[in-house]
Amino acid sequence: MKIADVRVMSVDQLDDEVLKLKKEQFNLRFQRATGQLENTSRVRQVRRDIARLKTVARQKNTKKD
Repeated sequence: MKIADVRVMSVDQLDDEVLKLKKEQFNLRFQRATGQLENTSRVRQVRRDIARLKTVARQKNTKKD
């Protein structure tokens, strides 16, 4: 996910995307535990996307105050 795409999202859209990625992260953890995970780099990618989304959401929230 590109940072430019994230910055144009609203705070609600960012929260929805974080929720979606957290569900994906949960599923990836189960796949890894059962040995079914094929794309191991996706775990790291999802974790970083979540952090990126939370950072931008935090920045947008502090600008409103």
